[in-house]
Amino acid sequence: MSTSASKATGAAATSAQNTHSDIIIPAKIVWQTDDTGNKVPVSGEFGDVYFSHADGLAESRYVFLAHNQLPERLAELAPKQCFTIAELGLGTGLNLLATWQLWRQLRATHPHLATARLHFISTEKFPIARADLTQILALWGERAPELAALIEQFLAAYPPLIAGCHRLRFFEDNLTVDIWLGDAATSLSQLALDTSLAAPPSIDAWYLDGFAPACNSTLWADQIFAQMQRLSRPHTTAATYSCAGVVKRGLQASGFIIKKVKGFGRKREMLTAIMTDPDYSEDIESEHNSHNSDISHSIVIGAGVSGLLTAWTLANHGIHVTLLDKLAPLAGASGNPRALLAPKMTPIHHVEEHLHSIGYLYSSRLYRQLNNKAAQQHTAPVLEPTGALDLLMKANIGVAQIADYPDEMATTLSLKQAQDISGLKEQDLSENLYLPQSGLVNPQALKNVILAHPLIQFQQLDVNDISETAKEVFVKGSHQDKQTLTLSADTVVICAAYESHQLDQRIFDCRKIRGQLSWFTPSAEQLKSLPTIPLKYSGYCTGFTAKPGDSELNDVVEGAAHFLLGASFIRNDTNTDIRQDEHQMSRDKLVSAIPEMQSIIPTDTALWQGRAGIRTQTPDYHPIVGQLVDSQRIWVVSAMGAKGYALAPIGAEALADMMLGSFAPLSAAMLSRLSPNRTRLQTPLT
Repeated sequence: MSTSASKATGAAATSAQNTHSDIIIPAKIVWQTDDTGNKVPVSGEFGDVYFSHADGLAESRYVFLAHNQLPERLAELAPKQCFTIAELGLGTGLNLLATWQLWRQLRATHPHLATARLHFISTEKFPIARADLTQILALWGERAPELAALIEQFLAAYPPLIAGCHRLRFFEDNLTVDIWLGDAATSLSQLALDTSLAAPPSIDAWYLDGFAPACNSTLWADQIFAQMQRLSRPHTTAATYSCAGVVKRGLQASGFIIKKVKGFGRKREMLTAIMTDPDYSEDIESEHNSHNSDISHSIVIGAGVSGLLTAWTLANHGIHVTLLDKLAPLAGASGNPRALLAPKMTPIHHVEEHLHSIGYLYSSRLYRQLNNKAAQQHTAPVLEPTGALDLLMKANIGVAQIADYPDEMATTLSLKQAQDISGLKEQDLSENLYLPQSGLVNPQALKNVILAHPLIQFQQLDVNDISETAKEVFVKGSHQDKQTLTLSADTVVICAAYESHQLDQRIFDCRKIRGQLSWFTPSAEQLKSLPTIPLKYSGYCTGFTAKPGDSELNDVVEGAAHFLLGASFIRNDTNTDIRQDEHQMSRDKLVSAIPEMQSIIPTDTALWQGRAGIRTQTPDYHPIVGQLVDSQRIWVVSAMGAKGYALAPIGAEALADMMLGSFAPLSAAMLSRLSPNRTRLQTPLT
């Protein structure tokens, strides 16, 4: 990314880099001319080429695809089975693109792969900036036109260069890509390996594609091979262009049997490897390969944002989902007219373990993808990209720390820029946080896209009992007509916010916080003076235009402009009536933060509309995601607080991975912090 690359040279970023080793520094790209007169990129850090001067794509296919036997192994996957590849050194993404293209070809010619999944995990300490990567991949788009469409999708999803795991989902291809930015050994150590699962995750094939050991020894260190051993299983394969002694010794010491084979092009030899275990039976191999594919039907209880996103994620893994709610989708706290997608930022050295940032980046990518689905359905977009301006009145970060971030994620605007973009004229905006990827989520549009999925069926049911046996789980409840109904499934996921505890006492009884959002229809004159971008202060405010379908959830005039502000924060109150004093509370909060709004925002709130919902919060402010103790079939995704639209998507991804025996996009430490059984949730609230 050019923005992050330029920031890395700035004084503030340089100072931070000297202080915090976990700040990601973009790769330095040097262009050289190869023997055939073509320009090729070379690493400025390590002085090695990113790909073969002869034919980098052919080398990727020969070394990594052919010598991990991927054409044969991928073609033999069972329905819903997941195959996991781990790569050391993302580089230009060429190995990913070659693998992706092979996967597409196989799925087009092998109908049984329709529900099989490919999970590609890559690490990179010095990722290439977006501008440089665009230039590099443009060459491959010309040399290999079959990659052009994949390159476009990859670049569109390419993340900001901050530490941690960035999950990219390509739903049409059943492809999940996790890019772990940071030291490779650290990244691999963060992959959670839950051995309590019937089929714990493991790597099926390794691409050892770091720069040559003589140039970059860190990717061939003992810690790397130790992690390979931890994450592999018998029959895991590995391939590398290198035949260096340190590579051979490292693989052998980690349980791999190595073999020298003919190298690519001018290279005489390369290495392949396979992990073996004489005590490993084919029965265990068969069980591993199932990857919990016996889960064919799941019941999700609660159709707020957590339930909707959990249903969506499971359905995109080929699981039939029955989505239940005692009233209707979005009937509770998730049904506001709009939700502002904007994170509570943290200093960058905390970012890789900061759930708000991780969730925000994934949600932002996901909702933009869902916009394409909405367009195909001729409905309103899920996410309206607006950007957002944080006035830093209630923030954990200052202007100097914001400078550490890539501009495309967060930056500080000049006073004039902030005034121009916000429409504010009198406010002191010299200190601000601008979030260019933020936007307004339309819950109604999100619901419509999700419920259109062919594997998701909504059913109204007031659940009053959940029980499980060794083979299935039963959900009993009543319809509006009081008729009792019992449903069965392979698994149940409880996403019922504060009512989750009532459904299963093992779920923590969270703090209940009433939040009322207020909105009014401004006059044409008022509209001229209201903020033109979402603003965060001690609350938030934004304008929005109601889209077709919005009036199904809330009292809005479709096609008209509205101004939304709030929300109130009332502890231990589960009443959802609309209160005039809370309209006034939200007005006072806004006017106190931005005094020039005093003469703009109506003082008479009698005609204002509102919606009150009950937020669910844990003592440590982290959501609850995982499997319930002493249960094999009951899971939970809950307690998102006020950040459901940012946190539910990544929480649902982590849950689906745990359920299906795949690697989650969150570190092992983060998964422990989200566990329903964590220590902080052992003591009831008083």
